[in-house]
Amino acid sequence: MYQLLTSLSRSDLLAQQLPTFVMAFAIAEMFYKFHSFTLETAAFLGTWFVLDWAAGRLRGAFSRADGANSGRT
Repeated sequence: MYQLLTSLSRSDLLAQQLPTFVMAFAIAEMFYKFHSFTLETAAFLGTWFVLDWAAGRLRGAFSRADGANSGRT
C-alpha cells in the first residue's frame, strides 16, 4: 500500500485508483456480509484488485486503439 501511494503522482492516484477503490468499496458494502472483518477485508481487496486489473486492461486497449487511429486523417 505504501509503495502504491508513493509510486504514483497524486493526479494518477486519483484518476486510476480512486474510481476502482470506490466501486470495490460500494460492492463490498452492498454484498459482503461474512460477519468477519478479515474475510470482508480480503474480499474487498480482492475485488479492488480485479477491478483495477480490468480497468488497466481497458485503459491499455483504448490507448492502443487511439494510437493506431491517430496516424489516420
